[in-house]
Amino acid sequence: MFGKDFQRKYALTDQGVKNVKLGTLWTVVTNLVVMFGVGILYLLMTRLTDTLTSDAPLPGTVTFLALLLVFLLLSFLTHLQQYRATYGLVYTEVRNVRIGIAERLRKLPLGWFGKRDLADLTETVMGDVNRLEHVWSHCLGYLYGSFVSTAIIAVMLLAYDWRLAVACLWGVPVAFALLFGSRAVEQRNSEAAKAAALNVSDGMQEALENIREIRATNQEERYLAGLYQKIDEHEATMIHGELVTGLFVNAASVIMRLGVATTILVGAQSILSGRIDFMLLFMFLLIITRVYAPFDQSLALIAEMFVSQVSANRLMEIYDTPAAEGAETFQPAGHDIVFENVDFSYHNEQVLYGVSFTAKEGEVTALVGPSGSGKSTCARLAARLWDVSGGSVKVGGVDVSTVDPEVLLGDYSMVFQDVVLFDDTVMENIRLGRRGATDDEVRAAAKAANCDEFVSKLPRGYDTPIGENGAKLSGGEGQRISIARALLKDAPIVLLDEATASLDVENETKVQGALSRLLRGKTVLVIAHRMRTVEAADKIVVLSDGRVEEQGSPAELLAKPGGLFRHMTELQAESAKWSVG
Repeated sequence: MFGKDFQRKYALTDQGVKNVKLGTLWTVVTNLVVMFGVGILYLLMTRLTDTLTSDAPLPGTVTFLALLLVFLLLSFLTHLQQYRATYGLVYTEVRNVRIGIAERLRKLPLGWFGKRDLADLTETVMGDVNRLEHVWSHCLGYLYGSFVSTAIIAVMLLAYDWRLAVACLWGVPVAFALLFGSRAVEQRNSEAAKAAALNVSDGMQEALENIREIRATNQEERYLAGLYQKIDEHEATMIHGELVTGLFVNAASVIMRLGVATTILVGAQSILSGRIDFMLLFMFLLIITRVYAPFDQSLALIAEMFVSQVSANRLMEIYDTPAAEGAETFQPAGHDIVFENVDFSYHNEQVLYGVSFTAKEGEVTALVGPSGSGKSTCARLAARLWDVSGGSVKVGGVDVSTVDPEVLLGDYSMVFQDVVLFDDTVMENIRLGRRGATDDEVRAAAKAANCDEFVSKLPRGYDTPIGENGAKLSGGEGQRISIARALLKDAPIVLLDEATASLDVENETKVQGALSRLLRGKTVLVIAHRMRTVEAADKIVVLSDGRVEEQGSPAELLAKPGGLFRHMTELQAESAKWSVG
């Protein structure tokens, strides 16, 4: 019952399966204890009836009170254990599941994230786990426990009178057969509702991210009209799904409750025929009320259990994705970066074809070429942010695909054009370069990156919060914080992705000064779009359509007639002469 298929079906951890088993056990015990209370009531009513009809002695008060006390004590203890097993343990499990997902996401290759929508991923981590938590805590233990306890009670009832037992219990399997038969419909509705909800999330996120462009082009009304339509579609999908679910659940509940009517009819016929007495029918009617009670909550939630399998499948997709793993140690013989016949495909489209070059330690190697030629892809492959499809990338003779990415990245510093800053202080944003660095070390790195100039003007200096993604800083100031991080880390390999392309002349000069201090003695791989920024590079690798078109020193490539680098340099020189007029 609780095998691997069950575990995958509901995205449970090993501990989660144990929790469901424990919840099922205590639900069975609780339901049987409740039946013990029904038995006490039946015995009391039987003795009272005997007293009224045949002058039999009344039941002893002490005996009855003792049985009642035992029942109340057992009921309290079993309900307490059931609550702990079905709620308390599950809430701890939810915390562990979220931590486990975060750990798994941390180990996945970045190429996987490029295939996933951010809103979709957020919905999986938050919404899907919430939905599964409700099923784990409210449904699984209760449902399976009710099945087992009802089976035990059914055997006992059949031993008393099989006719009354069938009349009492026939509605339970029919009701659940109806619900399980609706599973395909429920899952289709769930998938439609999920897709509609993601459309709304995507629309809202897009509006927030592009609010300036929307306003600048006077598109507020058109954009909001589209967003309202997505919200209306989501609402309509949810109403349709809830209506269908309600119809199936209420139909199943009505069918199950018909067992009361059939029990009365069969019981009345049996009494008239003299086969049973009234007290036996009374016992069956008491038991019916308790047999159906455990299923009341399950009936309301079983449709949610079917729907949760969509969430479970989305969660299992994260767990099933191969993690980027490797050795926990990295001891290269130097830090030369060597590409050997590297192929790479992205979204099933090949973007690199047999790329080979070497970026030597202590030198600046520039990657240039038209947009889409594969420059940024090479930089990401060099740091194993993605894994190659063919060939190899080696650092100091060690294939990077054999090293754990977190260990490997300890030897890398990266400065990108799009800087990522956190809603924290200047000090803590720089300290991300090396956790545990002292305040003096952070300030020294900041000074070397020319950060002192603007930090001194902030209200609280290095303790000033800079807002979400550095909203309170200019682009050049954020770029210098990024360089300060790299300086603080002091890694032997530096990757630069056009770090000064979007800056004004003044900020570019300051950032270039900071970069000069960062690059001394390192293995440097630079992605450049402006040819003048790589004139001092030791080596240039020119990429075109995912292939190495040419490579050599700037002087060698400029002297090559008909070369791509020379052609790009001439084009940029021509464009520099353009003026408004």
